[in-house]
Parts: sequence; structure tokens; C-alpha cells
Amino acid sequence: MVPRPEEVSLLAGGPAAQQIEAEKRPTSALDEPVSHWRPRLTLNVMVDNFVFDGASLPADVQRYMKMIQLGKTVQYLPILFIDQLSNRVKDLMVINRSSTELPLTVSYDKISLGRLRFWIHMQDAVYSLQQFGFSEKDADEVKGIFVDTNLYFLALTFFVAAFHLLFDFLAFKNDISFWKKKKSMIGMSTKLWKVKKALKMTVIWRGLWPTFQFGTYSESERRTEEYDAQAMKYLSYLLYPLCIGGAIYSLLNIKYKSWYSWLINSFVNGVYAFGFLFMLPQLFVNYKMKSVAHLPWKAFTYKAFNTFIDDVFAFIITMPTSHRLACFRDDVVFLVYLYQRWLYPVDKSRVNEFGESYEDTPQRKPHTD
Repeated sequence: MVPRPEEVSLLAGGPAAQQIEAEKRPTSALDEPVSHWRPRLTLNVMVDNFVFDGASLPADVQRYMKMIQLGKTVQYLPILFIDQLSNRVKDLMVINRSSTELPLTVSYDKISLGRLRFWIHMQDAVYSLQQFGFSEKDADEVKGIFVDTNLYFLALTFFVAAFHLLFDFLAFKNDISFWKKKKSMIGMSTKLWKVKKALKMTVIWRGLWPTFQFGTYSESERRTEEYDAQAMKYLSYLLYPLCIGGAIYSLLNIKYKSWYSWLINSFVNGVYAFGFLFMLPQLFVNYKMKSVAHLPWKAFTYKAFNTFIDDVFAFIITMPTSHRLACFRDDVVFLVYLYQRWLYPVDKSRVNEFGESYEDTPQRKPHTD
């Protein structure tokens, strides 16, 4: 296979010089496949003494069976299965001309019939992905899901993923219901909800027919805008130095394949930082107004459930550390929201965002037999 580019220190002299020499080579030389060594060989032998029906042998197991005739009966030798899924691209070693010795670890383990058939199907599925045009790296990521994760935990993840879709639908439904009844932007951070600072804006969703009309700002809306802008101002003083300092630190201490790789990584970290930044002004607005009654708590709750489910996927799927931390940042923000909800209880005599108060709600008459 074509060797992966080596990660080098961009500011160091030795590896950087090697990188410059590699870049001066013709493209055909850089894309030339070289031999790689697999340092691990995993052998599995089926231990179940299972009696098959000769007329209906499973096709997936039959190709691994070797038959022998013993009198009037046909028996099969112990089924040997070479595990190809455990061979990851990251474990491959380039064979250089100077290589005189290479490590080899042979692992042996027993396997049941059910697990054997499962691994055969998974191995065939990965091979089919490569036939459909998936790259070696993409197929290797699929391998990692099944190899690096406990199968019971993986089955639980698929089950939880169904709830993820359900919570997505419920959060979207409650978002629509909330904004359909919303009459003002009092207490709502425009940075979080991505609402432009237009004096007049009308949005009509065909089929749903909610209409937002924001005219001249009231005093409460004006104070909300001030708190929102004040929060962004303070956070920008912290965000920009952190992004620049993080980019410089990674340049000095982390190895990259090229300057382009370092630039993309710095931009991605900046995107994660800005995503975290836009969630914080709402906390500041809540603190200044000493209220959280204006927030869509039903939609928040469903989105929080999805956030916790994303945390589970963060431990299973191979992803950059920055993206994994981005999953946990939502947990921190939601916990602060919960603390503010406890700290600022709802005043039942206060008019809410829909122009209603709890005390003004007519009580039901007692039922008389």
C-alpha cells in the first residue's frame, strides 16, 4: 500500500529537512506502493462440537470446513479462522531495505459457532465496502467499531441510537411549538438562537404557519441585547488569545504531516471554540435577568438527552480529541442551565413570554356528582 506521510515537527530542523526532500520528489515516487508488515496474526479455532446437516450446510461456514471420510460418516476438521478484522492500518509497519528483523505476535483463541459466523459476515461486509469504492482508511474505521469495542456494548449503542432519533424528533417538534407561540425575544440571546439584529423580521414556515414579527424593541428587549453584547465582548477577550495560544502551542509541541495539516487543525479548534462561545451568552443573560422562564425547557431536555447519547458515541467511535471534548462541553453548559433553573425559581405571579401568569389561569371547578 501507499505509505502514510510521516508526522514531523514543522519547526525542527532534521525532520523538516526530510519533509522538504520528500516534497521535492516526483509525485509518482510519493504514490508508489511499498511493502508493509503485519506484526500480528490472530488464529481462532471453533470449539463447539456441532453436528451439521449435510444437505443444508451454512454457506458462510462451509468454505472454512475441510471434510474427511471416516467409514460411513463425513466429519470435518476443527475450523480454523484467520481474523483479518484485527489487522488495522495503524499497526502496519513499512519494510525498509535496512530492516533485518520484524516482530510477529501469533495469538490463538477459541471461538464459538455463533461468534464465528458473525465475524465471517463482518469480514465480508468490510470487503464489500472496499469493492464499492471505500478507501482503506474508511474500511479501517469500520473495523475499529467492531474490533475495539465490546460487542455487548456495541449492541447497546445501536439500541440507544434509536432513542437518539426519537429525541431529535421531539426536540424539533417542541422547538417549532415554542417559536410558534413566542411573541418577543426578551431574555433570549441572539447569538445562541442565531436571530439577526433586524428591527423588523417576518418568517413564515409554509405548512406550519408560525409568524415572527419583531417591531421596535421594548425596554426588556433592549436590555437583553445589551447583556448579550456585553457577554460576547468579555468572552472574546478570552477566546481569541486561547485560539492563538493553542495554535502556537500545537506548532511547537505536536507533530503534523504538513503546514496545511496544522492550519486545518487550528481552524477546526477555532470552530469548536466559537461553538462553545455562542452557547455562553445565554447563561450571562439568565444571570443578569435572574430568570430562566423564557427558555424552551422541553426542547432543552430532549437535546440534553441526545447530548448524553453523543457522549456514549464519543467513547466508541474513533475521533479527534478536540471533537470528543466538544461533546462534553454541551454537558457542562446544560448542567449550568439546570443550576440556574434551581437558582432562579419561576415566579408564578410574573407574566411569562406568552403574556400569561400562573395565578391568572382560571382554576377548574370541582366536580359535583
